[in-house]
Amino acid sequence: MPGFAASSVVFRPYSAADFTACLDLFDANCPEFFAPNERTDYSAFLGLGREGYHVCLVDGSIVGAFGLIDGGAGCTHLNWILLDPRFQAVGIGSAIMHRVDALARASGSALVRIAASHKSAPYFGRFGAKAVKVIPDGWGPGMHRVDMELRL
Repeated sequence: MPGFAASSVVFRPYSAADFTACLDLFDANCPEFFAPNERTDYSAFLGLGREGYHVCLVDGSIVGAFGLIDGGAGCTHLNWILLDPRFQAVGIGSAIMHRVDALARASGSALVRIAASHKSAPYFGRFGAKAVKVIPDGWGPGMHRVDMELRL
């Protein structure tokens, strides 16, 4: 993105008004990073209006989303992290991960658990996350689940 600065990313809590934009993000990342059958699960997740889910905006448009959900005992879970493919490799993913780190630390977490796919796991690995379990076809045919842990 010419002229884009990752510092221009704005984070705010998810609201029901973001539902369609978030589903559009999912669709833009499917089937590359998510199995098609996961759309129903994501839609149900959004329908809960769950506290801890955030959207990322650039120039007022939603370009990313992620959830940091309390897992108890000093642990949080990173759920449903999505990024508009047009904004990949420009620093927004790193901005999200820095935000995840800051929010997790502020909540007293020492560990972030991530349920990734084999396609997204290398990305999380760049931030220090380690694979602890691999489940072949865990998200659907050809989409392997990789459970990871990021120690803070």
